[in-house]
Amino acid sequence: MFDKILIANRGEIACRVIKTARKMGIKTVAVYSDADAQALHVQMADEAIHIGPPPANQSYIVIDKIMDAIKQSGAQAVHPGYGFLSENKLFAEALEAADVAFIGPPAGAIESMGDKITSKKIAQEAGVSTVPGYMGLIEDAEEAVKISNEIGYPVMIKASAGGGGKGMRIAWNDDEAREGFQSSKNEAANSFGDDRIFIEKFVTQPRHIEIQVLADQHGNCIYLGERECSIQRRNQKVVEEAPSPFLDEATRKAMGEQSVALAKAVGYASAGTVEFIVDGERNFYFLEMNTRLQVEHPVTELITGVDLVEQMIRVANGEPLTMTQDDVTLTGWAIENRLYAEDPYRGFLPSIGRLTQYRPPIEVAAGPMAEAGTWHGDAPEGETAVRNDTGVYEGGEISMYYDPMIAKLCTWGADRPAAIEAMRNALDGFEVEGIGHNLPFVAAVMDHEKFTSGNMTTAFIEEEYPDGFEGVTLDDGQLRQIAAACVAMHRVAEIRRTRVTGRMDNHTRRVGNNWVATLQGEEFAVAVAADQSGADVSFDDGSVMRVESDWTPGQTLARVSVDGAEIALKVRKITGGFNIRFRGADLKVHVRSPRQAELAKLMPEKLPPDTSKMLLCPMPGLIVKVDVEVGDEVQEGQALCTVEAMKMENILRAEKKATVTKINAGAGDSLAVDDVIMEFE
Repeated sequence: MFDKILIANRGEIACRVIKTARKMGIKTVAVYSDADAQALHVQMADEAIHIGPPPANQSYIVIDKIMDAIKQSGAQAVHPGYGFLSENKLFAEALEAADVAFIGPPAGAIESMGDKITSKKIAQEAGVSTVPGYMGLIEDAEEAVKISNEIGYPVMIKASAGGGGKGMRIAWNDDEAREGFQSSKNEAANSFGDDRIFIEKFVTQPRHIEIQVLADQHGNCIYLGERECSIQRRNQKVVEEAPSPFLDEATRKAMGEQSVALAKAVGYASAGTVEFIVDGERNFYFLEMNTRLQVEHPVTELITGVDLVEQMIRVANGEPLTMTQDDVTLTGWAIENRLYAEDPYRGFLPSIGRLTQYRPPIEVAAGPMAEAGTWHGDAPEGETAVRNDTGVYEGGEISMYYDPMIAKLCTWGADRPAAIEAMRNALDGFEVEGIGHNLPFVAAVMDHEKFTSGNMTTAFIEEEYPDGFEGVTLDDGQLRQIAAACVAMHRVAEIRRTRVTGRMDNHTRRVGNNWVATLQGEEFAVAVAADQSGADVSFDDGSVMRVESDWTPGQTLARVSVDGAEIALKVRKITGGFNIRFRGADLKVHVRSPRQAELAKLMPEKLPPDTSKMLLCPMPGLIVKVDVEVGDEVQEGQALCTVEAMKMENILRAEKKATVTKINAGAGDSLAVDDVIMEFE
C-alpha cells in the first residue's frame, strides 16, 4: 500500500480524501494557492505545498506545478478529487511517466469518456441507450442555430469537456442558441481550457439518475445502485438521494448492467459514474460518464457501506475488488443537500466573505456506513445518521475564485421519510452567518410536496420557483409553535435583563405574563404561566402550548419542545424580539406588551430606497463585458452586461424599457455587491 498520497484539489473533497487516507494509515500532502493558505484541507494534511496565485488556471490546474509538488513531497500516488485535473488525460499521462500512481481510471478511459462526443459514440457501440443529438464539433453560433433547428428545440448546448454545470445552456429558440453557444464556449474555455461545443435534444419532463460503478485492474466491474439528482439549478445539482424514489428493480438492473458494459468497453478501473436522463415512462438515455469521484458519492456510501475513496486507493494500488455484484445491498435511504455560498433571495447569485459563524449539526454515525468503519462511534437507537462533508471553518474566508459549494450535508434513515425528517432537523440546526447561503432554500425543498412525494423532474426549481426564492410561508400551526417559543424565550431574556441591571428588587413581579407576538403578518395575544421546567402559553382562543427548553439569552440556536414536538430555531436578537430561521422561513418575531403592541401599530412603515433607475451589481464579481453605451435605448430583457463570479457567467438584463444615461464600470472592473453599474432614465 502507498505510504503517502498527494491530493490535487482543495476544499471539502480534499478533506474527504484525507479522512479516508488517515483511516488507512496513509500520510497526505495538500497543495494550496495564495487564497487557500489557511484552508481546512491545508490544516488537516500531514504536509502542504504552495502552488501559486488564487486563480485555478495559475495554480490548481497547472500540471507542472502539481508535478513539482509531487517531487518535493515524494508522494507515491495522487488523488485528484473532482473538477480541476480529475478528468485530464494529460495529467494522468504525466503521472504515469513519472511512475506515480493516479487514483483514478486509465488515461485512455478519461480521454474516451471525458469527451462527450466520443463517449456517446462508444456508448452506442456498447449497447447503451443514448439521446438524439449532433455529434460533430460546432464552429460558430450560426452553425449552432442551424443544428438546433435540425434537432428541434429545446436543445442542450454543452461543453465537450464540461462538467458540474459549467459550459451548459438550454436553448428554446434561435436567439438563445446564439447566446448560449457563446456563453458555453467562454465558460468552457475558462474552466477546462477546452471550448469545444456540441448540441443534443433536451428531453422534457426528465429525471436525472446516475449509476455508480466500481472497477479494478483485473477486469472486475460492479454497480452500486443509483442516485437521483433531479433537483438542479442552472444544470447544477442541489439535492441528491439514493436510491431513486422513481426506479423499479428492473430499470435499476438494466441501467446498472449497461453502465458496467460501458465501463468494460473502455477498460475502466476506479470509481466512476454513468449519468442518464430518464423520462416519465422509465425510458433512460445516456448523458455522460464522469471518470472520477462524484460530488454526491456520500449518499451511495451511506446506503451500501462502501467507502468509495478507499476502494479507489486500493484499485490504484493494483488490488482486486473484494466484492461481487451479489454482495451489493442497498440499505435504507440517504439524502444530500449541497450548501452553497449564494444568496437565494438574490436569484442564487454567489456570495463571498468571512464565515462569522459556521456550526454544522453534530455528526452521528449509523447504518451501513457505521458498520463499514468510516465513522467512529456506536449507531444510536432509531437508526438515523448525520454526516457533513466540508472544507471550511468558522472564521474562514469564502473566496471568489472557486466553486461556491462549501459543504454537503447528508442524512441516512431506515426509509425515505426518516431520511427526510432527519435532514429537516439537521438543516434547522445548521448555523451559518457572514455570507449569503442556500440553507433556507434547501429546507423549503425538504417540505415541498413534489419532493416529499418523489414526483419531481429536473425542471423542479424552474417550475416551482419561476420568480426566484422569496422564502417560505409557514402555516398557522407552525406560527403558533414559534410564537409560543419566542414568548417564552423573551420572558427568560427579560428576567435576565432585570437581574443584570440590578434595578429591580423583585424582577419576577415586574416581568409581565401577558404578551403579543407578531410574525409573518399574524398577531397572537398570549399569557404565560411559568414553572421550574417550562411554561404554559395560553392563546386568546383558549388553546394552550407547553414550552420547554434549556435556551439561555445569547445562544444562537434554540432547541425547544413545544407540546412534545422537538424543534430547532436559529435565533438572532433584535430590538423587541428575535430574527428566527425555521424550515426555510426567515421571520422577524416581535414580542411586546399589550400596550407596546397598540403603539407599534401607529408607527409608519419604513420604505426601501428607490433603485429602479439603476443597475446594481448583484454579487461580487468581474465585469466581463458591457453590451450597451450611454444614450442607447434598451428594451425589457435586453442584455446589458456580463458579470463573472465563481467560474460562472451571469448576464444582467434590462427589467423594462429605458435609456442608458451613465455607465460606471467597464470590462475588467471588479465590483462589490450593490455597486452601481449603470443608470437609466
